[in-house]
Amino acid sequence: MTEDAKDESGKQEHEAPAGAEIKASWGRGKGAIPYSATAKWIVLRKKEKPSAEIFSVAYVAGGRDRDRPVTFVFNGGPGASSAYLHMGAVGPKRVAFPADGTLPELPAQLVENESSWLAFTDLVFVDPVGTGFSRIIEPDKKGDGKDGAKPEDAADPKEYFGYKRDLESLCEFMGRWLSENGRWGSPIFIAGESYGGYRVGRLARTLQEAAGIGLNGAILISPALEITGLAPTDYDVIGWIDRVPTMAAAAFHHGRSRAFRKGTALERVFRDSEEFTTGDYTAFLTRGASMPPKERARVLDRLADLLGLSSDVVVRAEGRVGILRFVRELLRDERKVLGLYDTTITATDPFPDRDEFTWPDPTLSGISPAYTMAVNRMLRSEIGVETDREYTLLSYEVNNAWRNDAEQQHAFAPPPGATDDFRYGMALNPHMKAFITHGQYDLVTPYYASDRLRNLMRLDPQMADRLTVRHFGGGHMFYAWETSRKAFTTAIDSFVASALS
Repeated sequence: MTEDAKDESGKQEHEAPAGAEIKASWGRGKGAIPYSATAKWIVLRKKEKPSAEIFSVAYVAGGRDRDRPVTFVFNGGPGASSAYLHMGAVGPKRVAFPADGTLPELPAQLVENESSWLAFTDLVFVDPVGTGFSRIIEPDKKGDGKDGAKPEDAADPKEYFGYKRDLESLCEFMGRWLSENGRWGSPIFIAGESYGGYRVGRLARTLQEAAGIGLNGAILISPALEITGLAPTDYDVIGWIDRVPTMAAAAFHHGRSRAFRKGTALERVFRDSEEFTTGDYTAFLTRGASMPPKERARVLDRLADLLGLSSDVVVRAEGRVGILRFVRELLRDERKVLGLYDTTITATDPFPDRDEFTWPDPTLSGISPAYTMAVNRMLRSEIGVETDREYTLLSYEVNNAWRNDAEQQHAFAPPPGATDDFRYGMALNPHMKAFITHGQYDLVTPYYASDRLRNLMRLDPQMADRLTVRHFGGGHMFYAWETSRKAFTTAIDSFVASALS
């Protein structure tokens, strides 16, 4: 029972479920770190009334050093819980994936995470409303309408499923957590993956300007900084440009590239495909039918060679090869499809004769049981949370209900991006550092989108020095690769140290 769930008279308005806490240690020998793992709900409020419960798991090193950094971690979706980063890369225990990031055998095994960030920061894994164990609070109805009595206004079950309200809820949660734990004096970092990276970009401004929470660092993992490029059409350019280097790398990885010989350095594959996509390919996309036929044919032939696809497929697509078409066509002769989130991973196509998207994506639906089983085991068996609630790993209901809830925005306005707020936050705090990272084989949020945006931010030298951009082998969740996970943690360890120096 928490104080923030009481009204002014001290009467209990809402009681969140009981949490749980255990003591454990991470590491071995003299370097072992004792810690407490606390799983609990924090009640959010609207007009001084309980409105939602946000569930989190905090790992705090023994001794509860209030000067130790604390990092708030969340995933994306929208609609994803924090379990992917929690159980895949950052927490003290993780899912035991094979070294190459392919699907593990089930049931998923938990092992000590030798690459946990607990080595250099306390951790708070946050499940936004509608994910994990977090839920909106339905108010009690008073009266049934008889004798003039009116029931209370019903809560909007989708209130938190929007850009603005989502950010407000995370700001409120972080402020309440810092207050409850006496950590307002701690260095603060935020880390988010995918749409969580979008959240980080916008929170870099909102936390500091609206919530008064100063940041030492922001970590954007496989971020979708701008929403508009995620669904390219026949009439735009950017979304098509961003994905070509990743497709070229995938074709090269699977031995289907006709543009590069076997043994070519991967760095050259990326460099040459980036030059093509921002040069000849951009001209092709923008000029359309006005491009002379011979020049058009030359560009399409080069694109087909880079992507490892037949010229017929590329010509039929008018040079705009969507990610679903690409992952289906590259290894069609082997009856295999590539993972959208990691194109190095393949699965058998169960319906090769059907045109629609009918196959399981091994890098999302394929890994869901592993993460679901692992996080439930961690929360219920290891930490001891007792609840009848289902842990929602990824909610498509939340995702489908997501809306633009920004006030006073014209209907023609595009979805709000995060890049401007990120730049604003960097300018607002001249001491905050930022780290942007992607997996090189991710088609959903391709690395080149962030590289391109970084080059368009017009950063002055001082601000540019505070921004690190580094990519790793692997896909959207590149930390499933053992070498990438270790290198990533080493890089973040150095990043945090530099932000505190």
